[in-house]
Amino acid sequence: VQKIFKAYLSGKGLNVICDELNRMSDEIAWHKNSVKYILTNEKYIGDCLWRKKYTENNFPFRKCVNHGEAEQYYVTDNHEPIISKSDFEAVQKLLQIKSEHYGNKVHKSYPLSRKIICKNCGSIYKRRCVNNIIYWNCSKHDFKAADCESVRLEEEKIYRAFTVMYNKLKINYTVIFQPVISQLQELKNKKFSSNKQYSEIMKEIAKLKEQTHVLARLKTKGFLDDSKYLEQTTELNSKIEKLNRELQKISSCDDEDDVIEKIKDVASIIESGTELMTEFDEIMFESLVEKIVVKNQKELEFQMYGGLKFTERLV
Repeated sequence: VQKIFKAYLSGKGLNVICDELNRMSDEIAWHKNSVKYILTNEKYIGDCLWRKKYTENNFPFRKCVNHGEAEQYYVTDNHEPIISKSDFEAVQKLLQIKSEHYGNKVHKSYPLSRKIICKNCGSIYKRRCVNNIIYWNCSKHDFKAADCESVRLEEEKIYRAFTVMYNKLKINYTVIFQPVISQLQELKNKKFSSNKQYSEIMKEIAKLKEQTHVLARLKTKGFLDDSKYLEQTTELNSKIEKLNRELQKISSCDDEDDVIEKIKDVASIIESGTELMTEFDEIMFESLVEKIVVKNQKELEFQMYGGLKFTERLV
């Protein structure tokens, strides 16, 4: 966090900081929005904004981002800070200046805005309220029904379909994501297997990882004390990290890298997410779903970041 603040104050942009962080770690996929979230999070200066999300009073009790609909509470000096308030304020001012210079983007009014695509004609769905029920209609059909036969979809059914899909992915996480990521990584490795330097580095990483496993077994059996174990594993992990950075340089122009990282990001969000989603979660939806394709009046195709697609029925 401190490195991110320091880098931004030194003049580096969000994308540059992301690239640097991704070169430092092959376990976490950093994205522009993640960095911006850290730069605007008051918790790092010891303060705390309560009630960033709220639950609606009416069924189905959706959890939404609080844009002023519910009262919020700001607590100062709530805990030990790791960023000075002067640095934090300087970053907020810089973010505002850059935003004004490059132009503010129009924020979506609703979670589904510009997310739903008609498979028949490719048009975007628009929100409509009829008799106090929210629907999403194909914009082409809405303009002239004869041009597209798509039917309107009830918003709550779309939310319910996402909730059902998320719970399926959560329950079957190891069956779905781990094999996909492993297969993509294997395909990538095969692609670079003819590259001698790449192959040698992969072999060296495998040897180092085996050494860490040996150390773990020795520690478990009592042949290695904690301090020695920590010293040797730290050294080995440092070597592995350095070799991984070299691998990343070799394959840095490869599109598979971006796909794998995005899928890892989606998998990580689901793995750490709520065990069972009982209501639509706007933040989770925004983090996972790139767009929704309406296949027909009974089926939706949720297209996740990274390219994975899952079909869910409307009920």
